[in-house]
Amino acid sequence: MDAFYTSVEERDHSEYRGKPVIVGADPKEGRGRGVVAAASYEARRFGVRSAMPISRAFRACPQGIYLRGNMEKYQEVSHRIMEILESYTDLVEPLSIDEAFLDVTAICLPEKGRALAAEIKDAIWNKESLRASIGVAPNKFLAKIASDLEKPDGLVVVPRGGELEFLRPLGIERLWGVGPKTAGPLRRAGFRRIGDLIGLTTEDARLVSIGLGGKNGEHVLQLARGIDDREVVPHHEPKSIGHETTFEEDIDDLELVRKTLLWLSDGVAVRLRKNRLEGRTVTLKFRDHTFTTETRAHTLSHPIADGASIFETALGLLDRIERKGRKVRLLGVAVSHLSRAGEAVQLSLFDRPEKVVKNEKLGRARDALEARFGKGVVSRASLLD
Repeated sequence: MDAFYTSVEERDHSEYRGKPVIVGADPKEGRGRGVVAAASYEARRFGVRSAMPISRAFRACPQGIYLRGNMEKYQEVSHRIMEILESYTDLVEPLSIDEAFLDVTAICLPEKGRALAAEIKDAIWNKESLRASIGVAPNKFLAKIASDLEKPDGLVVVPRGGELEFLRPLGIERLWGVGPKTAGPLRRAGFRRIGDLIGLTTEDARLVSIGLGGKNGEHVLQLARGIDDREVVPHHEPKSIGHETTFEEDIDDLELVRKTLLWLSDGVAVRLRKNRLEGRTVTLKFRDHTFTTETRAHTLSHPIADGASIFETALGLLDRIERKGRKVRLLGVAVSHLSRAGEAVQLSLFDRPEKVVKNEKLGRARDALEARFGKGVVSRASLLD
């Protein structure tokens, strides 16, 4: 999808159209914390980009329209778009909230790929009034690159047999696995275009000298030749579910830290139950005022999906971090080692604690109330302020 979050906002608010729209934290006239979640194409002309500190974005584009965003709305729109894609093929592999691979081999001859892509673009526009960019190619790597080349509202086709011609003029940064740390040495070694890598082997002295010999180098060279054998795999099971938050100001208030951990834990628990999952490993993420980040993890003997148990474990992990003289910038809580709720698992020596069972029942009751009466209809008393 093209500038997904901001496009949804522009669709729903006609007064935003054609203006620089930035979704993210409150900029507070250049003093805000947090980052940009999405920027419209008009905002990008001012140099605003996703993941940029919101304070820097405001300095670059003070006249922009800054919105906190509505993830619930974006997820609902994403769900409807994925349903459109799945109406064409059951081989849909979501990459993120606004991006997916489709394998249409079984329903479409290669020469009809452009027509099918145009039909999908029209279906999304007719049902959601949003623009998508699509890449059509013999494999995932090429399709991904093609989808990025003519945004917004792009449609690029890479025909079978035309892989090398398509790749040769593109910059080496287009290759998966070639980030800023790898691109710099490659450019200094004389490799600027993907075409410069075609025909090389991992024994090339220049590649070996910059750490691209062996398996990692072979992967890059295979992509440079347009070779990618990975299949489209629908419905990946999540490996972990987590929440994190950046404070408006660095804090050293232990009670506020405790309440934030409880709020994060409840949020993770809601998502676990919504996906009918539970997990055994709780991970705490802690970042201080110097941007030093630490993580601590603990694996339980039994799976959990309730906020109280997650919070209790996270609070214990916090005690394992030396906090003297450190203010907190960011906190995060995640649960991993996931399994389907109720599925057979290796039993522990002891039964699951009764309080865990009670808390999970309480959590499901809360979910049912929010589903009927709206989010936030019930809350923990300790979080009311």
